[in-house]
Amino acid sequence: MTATRGVPGNVPTRLIIVANRLPLTTHVVDGGVRVSPSSGGLVTGLAPWHERGDGVWVGWPGETDGLSAECKADLDRQLDERRFVQVQLSGDEIERYYHGFSNSVLWPLFHYQVDRVPVDAADWEAYRVANERFAESVWREYRPGDTIWVHDYQLMLVPGLLRARLPHARIGFFLHTPFPSSEVFRVLPWRQEILDGMLGADLVGFHTFAYLRHFVTSLLHVEGIEADVDHVHLAGGRDVRLGAFPMGIDTESFAALASTPEVVAESNTIRQDAGGRRILLGIDRLDYTKGIPRRLHAIERLLAQQPELADTIRYIQVAVPSRGEVDAYQKFKPQVEELVGRINGAFGSLRSAPVHYVHHPVSPVELVALYRAADVMLVTPLRDGMNLVAKEFAASRIDEDGVLVLSEFAGAAVELDGAVVVNPYDVEAVADTILHALSLPRAERRARMKMLRRQVTDHDVHAWAAGFVATLLEACPAGSVPVVTPPGPSLATVLKSAGTSAHVRLLLDYDGTLVPLARSPEAATPDEELSRLLQALAALPGTRVDIVSGRPREPLEEWFGHLPVSLWAEHGFWHRPGPSQAWRATANPPGRWQDRIRPMLDQFVASTPGSHVEVKTSSLVWHFRGAQRDHGVRQAHELRMMLGTAFSNQPWGVMEGKKAIEVRLRAADKAAVAARVASESEPDTAIIAIGDDRTDEDMFAALPESSVRVAVGQRSRHAPYVVQDYREVRRLLRGLAADRGTGGPGS
Repeated sequence: MTATRGVPGNVPTRLIIVANRLPLTTHVVDGGVRVSPSSGGLVTGLAPWHERGDGVWVGWPGETDGLSAECKADLDRQLDERRFVQVQLSGDEIERYYHGFSNSVLWPLFHYQVDRVPVDAADWEAYRVANERFAESVWREYRPGDTIWVHDYQLMLVPGLLRARLPHARIGFFLHTPFPSSEVFRVLPWRQEILDGMLGADLVGFHTFAYLRHFVTSLLHVEGIEADVDHVHLAGGRDVRLGAFPMGIDTESFAALASTPEVVAESNTIRQDAGGRRILLGIDRLDYTKGIPRRLHAIERLLAQQPELADTIRYIQVAVPSRGEVDAYQKFKPQVEELVGRINGAFGSLRSAPVHYVHHPVSPVELVALYRAADVMLVTPLRDGMNLVAKEFAASRIDEDGVLVLSEFAGAAVELDGAVVVNPYDVEAVADTILHALSLPRAERRARMKMLRRQVTDHDVHAWAAGFVATLLEACPAGSVPVVTPPGPSLATVLKSAGTSAHVRLLLDYDGTLVPLARSPEAATPDEELSRLLQALAALPGTRVDIVSGRPREPLEEWFGHLPVSLWAEHGFWHRPGPSQAWRATANPPGRWQDRIRPMLDQFVASTPGSHVEVKTSSLVWHFRGAQRDHGVRQAHELRMMLGTAFSNQPWGVMEGKKAIEVRLRAADKAAVAARVASESEPDTAIIAIGDDRTDEDMFAALPESSVRVAVGQRSRHAPYVVQDYREVRRLLRGLAADRGTGGPGS
């Protein structure tokens, strides 16, 4: 079998796909049931993974209450043949779980339509029970080593429910809607239950980094969990990986269909029916999040300002029926139809109406023909997780012409640089943008479309699925079967062995490692005991001591300048090999780079009592050890996110330390120190590295596996040994001094 694009030649494990609906459509024909594949981005992206492996797809098959016993048996057989596992839900359960809580509570809330959330959201219990039903079905199908991928807002509790049943399973979750800002999400009474459910996954994926950032902020405000940029460390030692994975479309299929004679003929017919008018196109589900009424108001405003356009443009609005069972949608449909009628009544003529409204599904041929015929595509949702229509339009324009007008509140706006971006709430601006799009010269239209097509081709739905699965395998490589390894030697045994080596190189962090963390950096001066211990270690034959600290040169020189140790300041940006030797920079900092960042840090000092900024050559550090704990943690999270957003692709990076956020030149890196030490050491040198925070993770990761790496205070991804605090570090160092024949400095 030929490998499908975006899918590895060998799927590493069985993949269990879990979604609200199975990827099929059922038809009752001649007393039996016929099952045919359904379309959609999720099906396109995941079907190759399902087909190539021997995994299963778990979901609801659709309404089956009215089927005869024979039809149900026929359906069961066909589902089994396709490795589809149906979750049985009654009509009442679908009404309350799906139409009720999922689409009447979560959908409007996640799309910032808070006023549409019912006052009495009484269907939470039905949502919880349905999620348990899905989790039960997955649990029954699960085999050790399987990978489970759960999808979307209807099943946000499933990862947590599965984690309780299958503590070692590999579980991924992807949210296809936006994740709203913390202020909006916290409106939900069951906010903690939702977050706990999502945190059952090993990898939680979103369309954009903004949605990821909202999720992290909600974790802090609701759960009190302070996440790293792309990791959440949970109690009990489990890590949850976070990632942004913008979903694509099957670009090749759309391009191929666009070139068929049927589509070309249909497209020509659409243009002929327009009678030479420029075609504006909107294709949406009839959903209040899609911005159709505001778009119609913009068309109305444009025609009022430019009456002559009534005879030169045609706006085709395809509104595909959606969720007609939900009360809010039933009220929305006549609102749209009234606007269409009003515009056509005011600006229509005996020859034509400016708005051509279609309220029924269109076939794939009709859809792509409309894309090909349009001069301007209007995709202006009020809020959208991604919006694949925008990408379908670009994929279908094999003629490299046409203009995409895109809402800045669609997730796709982050990716599609060739679009003309607009605020859909600003009706005047939308009207002006439409006029601008109609006036773009051919050269600019083609340049923009080439950019769009390059993006949707390089980042299609197969790349999306492959990228998520690869990240999930990386985040949880052990899968459901824990790797059982024989217990290794204890830290004491390893250090005792290292003490007998001819050469020993000690890489020691300072704050939190050799001394306790102090409320202010100035208070963490070394005590006499530490000075004697370092002096004794440095005096040992074949032993070199390196203090690798984030502190500036001046305090390190004052405290340790007289000792025969190597000093590395500002995470290795400055180096002093020994006493009486000059400090040298290991890199050249760009001029005045701190001027862009300092104002933002000063703002956070002003709004966070007890915080302050420390200025170094290679970094700026915002310390909040003196701030009120909860407020300081929240402010640190906000600052980290703002810095990451405002200053991307710069020669500096944002690092989180102990009660500090540091903006540091990338050249200042403990990993570089570790690599240099490892390269210049004798082959028989025992390297021992000890540190307590994120910067030391870089050092641990850069050292060879043969080195002894010890984390202080918390477990580490790259250090196999953990000690409790600085007191235990000193005990270990005294023991090392004794093992190397001096008896140590005494305690």
